[in-house]
Amino acid sequence: MRFTSPPNRHHFEALVWELVRLIPPGKVSTYGQVAKIILAVLGRTGGNDRAWGARWVGGAMAACPPDVPWQRVINSQGMISLKKGPGYDRQKDLLLAEGVVFDVRDRVDLKRFAWEGPSQEWLQARTPTPGASSSG
Repeated sequence: MRFTSPPNRHHFEALVWELVRLIPPGKVSTYGQVAKIILAVLGRTGGNDRAWGARWVGGAMAACPPDVPWQRVINSQGMISLKKGPGYDRQKDLLLAEGVVFDVRDRVDLKRFAWEGPSQEWLQARTPTPGASSSG
């Protein structure tokens, strides 16, 4: 399978960044959770979209504006996805400063620190009504 781009990349990235801004300090989300929420908002829940969603979120996070709390998005194993080094250390330090705890294997307990997701109002405000044209 070759790499694909998200549907309407600019709109997709803007939604990712908007959603990640909602994650409160001391909580984390996963690339997959963010992708699932955004793809549901866009009405795209199957096939390649699901397969590539987490990677698309990773790409959006790599290009995010400075006001997006990028450190709060980690992988589905509760780990920082960056290789050990300055970026990894910065992300871990930012999360530790927010009260997120890592175990001896450098994993975050997702049962304890996972964000529950956006409000129903946020979701409804961004989900196109059936029959309306969407920007995708």
